Amino acid sequence: MINRTQASTSKYWKYALWLALFTIFYNFVEGLISIYFGAQDETLTLFGFGIDSFIEVMSGSGILVMVLRIRTMSDSPRSQFEQTALRITGTSFYLLAIGLGTTAIYNIITSHKPVSTLPGLIISLISLAVMWALVMGKRRVGNVLDSPPILADANCTMVCIYMSAVLLISSLVYQFTGFGFVDILGAIGLIYFSINEGREAFEKAMSIDDD
Repeated sequence: MINRTQASTSKYWKYALWLALFTIFYNFVEGLISIYFGAQDETLTLFGFGIDSFIEVMSGSGILVMVLRIRTMSDSPRSQFEQTALRITGTSFYLLAIGLGTTAIYNIITSHKPVSTLPGLIISLISLAVMWALVMGKRRVGNVLDSPPILADANCTMVCIYMSAVLLISSLVYQFTGFGFVDILGAIGLIYFSINEGREAFEKAMSIDDD
């Protein structure tokens, strides 16, 4: 019975490892594509979404290290790398919010409109499907392993769903109405989530200090 339980636990830690690796790989590819089309079509929301994907890669790297550590030695203390990754992630989210805000103000002044938001529409639909599957997988693994960090990571992935929804709505509205200001509204939505994510990253880093 004990061996069966240990085997089951080991299996779910392996699932957690693959979920972390896939999260990093997917966000890296998504970031490259989003930034390319965001710059080409001058779409602020899509470009910001791409930057966010690379920030998620950094965050996912910290989660990967955590999974590897807990998988090999569950009672080991959290590493300096995890704390540093959280601080870099938090800073990056704040910088993203500042960059988006500055560009949004510039676009308002110049009455700038995107060339097209069709790529953003396609990317957001794919992202919604992939992120939802990841949330379900991480919640299942987190509940089985009774792991608050993995469940917290699932909540972070849920924020990616919200950001994908913002991108989808802004892309959809512009594609069918040509209302240029909606791209700025989408960027404001990303700014809101970026600030919240940045604050949470620093709070998690501080909790490691307290341990």
